[in-house]
Amino acid sequence: MTQTPSRQEDGGGQLLCDRVIELRKKRGLTLDQLASACGVSRSMLSQIERGRANPTLAVTLRIAQAFGLSIGDLVDQPWTASSIEVVRGNDTTHLFRDDRECRIRTLSPLHLEKHVEFYELRIAPHASLRSAPHFEGTRELLTISQGSARIIAGDNACHLAAGDSAHYHADQEHTIENDSDDELLAFLVVTYE
Repeated sequence: MTQTPSRQEDGGGQLLCDRVIELRKKRGLTLDQLASACGVSRSMLSQIERGRANPTLAVTLRIAQAFGLSIGDLVDQPWTASSIEVVRGNDTTHLFRDDRECRIRTLSPLHLEKHVEFYELRIAPHASLRSAPHFEGTRELLTISQGSARIIAGDNACHLAAGDSAHYHADQEHTIENDSDDELLAFLVVTYE
């Protein structure tokens, strides 16, 4: 008769289950949300977090990619991480949104998105990016590089031209409107308390 261990006995397995729990909680994700993001069932993720499943390399890769990490970074092995991280301009894995109205590209390495995120925004003429409230304490810093925009955050609004920046609460409904006939190019920094 074989026994099923209550936790994975190897250090790597324990490291993986602890790391998945840590990353999921830091990002405020439920098991269902993580399952949806990585395409791994909720029950499998639960078993991994409890150390009751030994995921295949493919499953581990899908979990790592959902967090924007390599497998080496997921298990936090220092010898697998590069000392210089590069986000290439043509890397489509960093496109958060890309449609005819708006293109949002993540400029910061995805695994760093714990307290700060950095994006390039391109919004078509007279289009807008509407956002529901983010987590409490979230702030956004928007800098216009090309074009002009109207920013609405809660009951407040302002107009920005090229070179202008605005800092506002993003834990309320907020909108970035391109109010010109040209494409809007802006850079957005999102910070979390």
